[in-house]
Amino acid sequence: MKRIELPLTKDIIAGLRLGEEVLLNGPMLTGRDAAHKRLVDSINSKKALPVDIKGETIYYTGPAPARPGEIIGSCGPTTSSRMDPFTPTLIKHGLLGMIGKGERSKEVAFVIHRYGAIYFVTIGGAGAYLSECVVSNKVIAYEDLGPEAISRIIVKDFPVIVFLK
Repeated sequence: MKRIELPLTKDIIAGLRLGEEVLLNGPMLTGRDAAHKRLVDSINSKKALPVDIKGETIYYTGPAPARPGEIIGSCGPTTSSRMDPFTPTLIKHGLLGMIGKGERSKEVAFVIHRYGAIYFVTIGGAGAYLSECVVSNKVIAYEDLGPEAISRIIVKDFPVIVFLK
C-alpha cells in the first residue's frame, strides 16, 4: 500500500490510480453538510472563511464524543452525496481532497476531474477502527455544530481507496 503525506499536491494526485489503496498521513479537516453549507454561504457572501481550504483534504465525518483518555470517538465516514450541493464551489476555491463513502453526482465527478482534485472512499461501519488512526484532534471552526464542526485532525496510516480523480 502506498503511503501519502498530507497536504496533497496535484503531483501526488497525478501519481495515484483509480482503485489504489493508500495510507494517508498528516493533517486534514473534518466536516459534514452543515459546515459545508456555512463555508459555501460565506464564499457566496464574499466573507472570509474561518479556515483556508486551499490544498486541504476534508474527511466527511461527525465524530462521536471521545471517551476519557481518547483523542477522538468513533469517526466513520458520512455518505458523501450529502456534500454534493457544496462540493463544486469548495473545489473551485481550492479544496483538493475529500474522503467519505458512496457515489458522487456527475457534476461533482466532472469538477473533481476538471480541477485535479481527488475523492477517496474509506470503510463504512469501521468508525472505531478509523479513530485509532487519529493522533490529534482540534475543533477549529463552527464549534456550535457539535460533531459537525470543522476540526483539524492529524492521521497516521489512515486507509483510503482512490475512487475519483
